[in-house]
Amino acid sequence: MTKDKRQMKSAARLFAVQALFQMEHSAHTIDNVRTQFEDHRFGAVYEGDEMAEGNVDLFRALLENAVEHQAPIDQMTDRALVAKWPLKRIDPTLRALFRAAGAELTHSDTPPKVVINEYVDVAKAFFPEGREPKFVNAVLDHMAREAKPEAF
Repeated sequence: MTKDKRQMKSAARLFAVQALFQMEHSAHTIDNVRTQFEDHRFGAVYEGDEMAEGNVDLFRALLENAVEHQAPIDQMTDRALVAKWPLKRIDPTLRALFRAAGAELTHSDTPPKVVINEYVDVAKAFFPEGREPKFVNAVLDHMAREAKPEAF
């Protein structure tokens, strides 16, 4: 895969997490949010900084699968979390990240180790100084082993 295609997929994952976060904190439907992102974020320029061009197909698939399969993905995430930290107590950005990653783990043929690495990078983008990326790595490793045990 070329560097550009890989960057577009990485951008789509980041945008999916942002879109899921936005949906949870607004009354916007999946269609509204998808349109907003595709029309105003993909490749847009803000204050001289160009936003990444995302892979639209991956973005749509992540968003739709995360919404359509949210209950089983949330249940899988809860099983991966420490008992005293249910999903509803997790930072909303991390909740959105786990939903996007869970959608990709359960509804794509992307290798689990790639999914884990990509979403750890997303966590680093949101939490550059925090311990969250290590936490994300541990939770996603658990989720991946449940979703695709044959890959380990």
